[in-house]
Amino acid sequence: MVLLYGASGFMGELIAREAARQGLPVTLAGRSESSLAALGAEFGLPHRVFALDNPDAARQALGGHQVLINASGPFHLTAAPLLRHALNAGVHYLDLAGEVEDFRAAQALDLEAVARGVMLMPGVGFGVFPTDSVAVYLHRLLPDAARLTLAFETQGGVSQGTAQTVLYGLARGGVARRGGALIPVPAAWKRRRTDFGSGAKVALFNPWRADLVSAYASTGIPDIDTYSVIPQPLATLMRLDAWWPGLVRSRAVQGLLQRQVAAQGRGPDAAELAAGRTVVYGEAQNREGQRVAARLFGPEAYLFSAQSAVLAARLVLDGQHRPGYRTPAEVFGPDALLGLPGVRRELL
Repeated sequence: MVLLYGASGFMGELIAREAARQGLPVTLAGRSESSLAALGAEFGLPHRVFALDNPDAARQALGGHQVLINASGPFHLTAAPLLRHALNAGVHYLDLAGEVEDFRAAQALDLEAVARGVMLMPGVGFGVFPTDSVAVYLHRLLPDAARLTLAFETQGGVSQGTAQTVLYGLARGGVARRGGALIPVPAAWKRRRTDFGSGAKVALFNPWRADLVSAYASTGIPDIDTYSVIPQPLATLMRLDAWWPGLVRSRAVQGLLQRQVAAQGRGPDAAELAAGRTVVYGEAQNREGQRVAARLFGPEAYLFSAQSAVLAARLVLDGQHRPGYRTPAEVFGPDALLGLPGVRRELL
């Protein structure tokens, strides 16, 4: 059985819908009895109610389950308590986080997870699963790669949870991977033109991407750059952060941005979900100048996340898990996503 926490949120509901469609045994969980009961009645799924600060209730709710999916963002608020609940209950942990800080928190629990026989795998959504798959695929083609570049483009709307996470990252600064170490860098400190299959587009350096942790864990490549095609006005905010970090990170500006996020809808509507698409570009290079590159195409990012999260849970239930902090492609391999609808990969 799988326990899905945050099931009544935008991303959680998408996962619940996909799980019900596939017949995956899922229990819906979260803090709102009324929302969960309504969702459970719609999908024919049981539900459990518990708050993150109630370990006894969490342990009781997790009883009889083998996998916990955390779909409740922002993950810098929810991952720590749910990681602890999963470890205490001996349940494998999955989430949809995509930020450096969230992955380092899971990494810090690696030894305890190994001792308890529990796998901790953040990033089973679009946040990392596709990019990690491209990274491992390229590394297998070029095992002595010394530099890895990952970039992505998404077409579709943005949920409140994603917007809140971006603002949180802007307030804290970011990192790059150099010589195997994480070094502090500002947002958008570099840019590159990348062909995502329909002509070159400008992508900005994204210093919060968890690939800076996950791809290094998966491949050991010492220098990693991460880029994203960023819509306006977020790109402007990222450039401002590079030039004038005190302004973007000030309490007044952060408060204004948070109010704007709170006023937007929960996430993309059905039409946007159906029309959206994603493309991941990856490039690896060794010290002799040999280079390999690939693109991975998929559906809209939130739909992709729902499908990949359900796939990850199913694979874990089928026995594909290893104790400790793990990345998706490390455990499931670089080809696992290719069986999902609309997902394909091309070697350039």
